[in-house]
Amino acid sequence: MCQLLGMNCNTPTDIVFSFTGFATRGGLTDHHSDGWGIAFFEGSGVRYFVDHQAAVESPIAELIKRYPIKSQHVIAHIRKATQGRVALANCHPFVRELWGRYWVFAHNGDLKNFTPTLDGAFRPVGTTDSELAFCYILQEMRKRFGDTLPLLEDVRQALADISAYIASHGTFNMLLSDGSALYSHCSTHLYYIIRKHPFATAKLSDDDLSVDFSQVTTINDRVAVIVTQPLTDNETWIQYQPGELKVFVDGEVLA
Repeated sequence: MCQLLGMNCNTPTDIVFSFTGFATRGGLTDHHSDGWGIAFFEGSGVRYFVDHQAAVESPIAELIKRYPIKSQHVIAHIRKATQGRVALANCHPFVRELWGRYWVFAHNGDLKNFTPTLDGAFRPVGTTDSELAFCYILQEMRKRFGDTLPLLEDVRQALADISAYIASHGTFNMLLSDGSALYSHCSTHLYYIIRKHPFATAKLSDDDLSVDFSQVTTINDRVAVIVTQPLTDNETWIQYQPGELKVFVDGEVLA
């Protein structure tokens, strides 16, 4: 299956270190070689890159490793195809507009017999179960809240209900953001870590790379990283429980 990477911070931060280790799993240290993608929120806009090539072979992935794009909300994905052919249209993350905001979504898992009726406002372009699930989520949220942007807590409750229904059809690990919060749901495997003062040195488990975060941060910085499998081998990552939905704002988990 695929792998997910998300980042949520209280100040714009680059994801070069985490993405470098993550991209290595896209065809070198792991077999997720059927495409990749990453999206960065910048204000109300989204800087968005996808490629049907394996991340370890993609010149665009090399750009991301060397270009420190700063963002408070980032979602990345490396793909191992289970439904839908290897094609650009099937690469995550997917992006749609709702309530005048971009929503970015990526999914890890495999959904069986998931055939919701879509009313036409949101339709898949590709042929993955993931994009279908994304369109269904947005459709159901619009049905609940109409044209009025709901409060974060209302979105969280809606996503908890919708995610539980989708997960009844198979594995549904997902990341979703509208640029104000990062929502995550776990069926099987998700981990997170929150880096804050006092910062320490982190070492990637998939690459010979270390960073002393105390040298590149301030005492006020706070960064949450969410991933399918831990990226470092010298830090303590917190594992989600199956069925958990967690929401991150400003580098913290909302209670």
